[in-house]
Amino acid sequence: MEIFFQQIINGLVLGSMYALVALGYTMVYGIINLINFAHGEILMVGALVGWTVVTVLEGAGLPGWALLSIALACAVVVCTVLNFTVEKVAYRPLRNAPRLAPLITAMGMSLLLQTLAMIIWKPNPKPFPLLLPTTPIDLGGPVITVTQCLILGVTVMVLAALIYLVNYTKLGRAMRATAENPRVAGLMGVKPDFVISATFVIGAALAAVAGIMWAANYGTVQHSMGFLPGLKAFTAAVLGGIGNLAGAMVGGILLGLIEAIGAGYLGELTGGVLGSHYADIFAFIALILVLTLRPSGLLGERVADRA
Repeated sequence: MEIFFQQIINGLVLGSMYALVALGYTMVYGIINLINFAHGEILMVGALVGWTVVTVLEGAGLPGWALLSIALACAVVVCTVLNFTVEKVAYRPLRNAPRLAPLITAMGMSLLLQTLAMIIWKPNPKPFPLLLPTTPIDLGGPVITVTQCLILGVTVMVLAALIYLVNYTKLGRAMRATAENPRVAGLMGVKPDFVISATFVIGAALAAVAGIMWAANYGTVQHSMGFLPGLKAFTAAVLGGIGNLAGAMVGGILLGLIEAIGAGYLGELTGGVLGSHYADIFAFIALILVLTLRPSGLLGERVADRA
């Protein structure tokens, strides 16, 4: 039972990071029906920028929490500027093109960002410094680290802020109006181009936060680190219901729990044939089942008020 509760904690932490990235996918899809497959690379850039900042400032005598905060702020700025540029250069000219064109462009942009990151930061993995206390907190058997507590707390605050933004602000109303009908929204005074750019910027900020969390939790960064989390976050978005904010959150948490619990019991269930490094299969088996039984996702795809 102790192992089970430990895997629940691990799953919540992992699912929190998936949820943040999945929100970027689902917001963009909800407004312009585009799957931005370069979104995982935004997470990677955020993690590498954070590593660079921490490495440069490591000898300045700043406390770990201050270094982490500065790294997070720099990562958010760089990632938002990058995603804004990607949207303007790569996606906006293809907005009225057949859907296959922006999809292929997104895949090409993913490879381009990976290659540029490999050139700038070199291909070898880099250790991310431990900035917060590493002594685990005993929860009566299961343990949790300070970094994991921070990940859960930041995720809750970010998700609450995003829900407030979408549902109770002028920008949120503009996003919902643009998602429903961009042309009519434009006639009502909404600027669709601004709203779409803002959506890419918000999604990039969430991915940057997830990238710093990922680096701090796993202690390593490299140019290819964004591919698998990005793919799983997309899976989480589809699992919960693409275009549905609540669905992205639920899908991310659920995917993290499935993966963590599967990793904890996979070897036992298969008699030692499969180890925990095969845990990825659980995520995609869950996706296949959901798409087979409920193609619109667990919570369904939002249409009129999706954001």
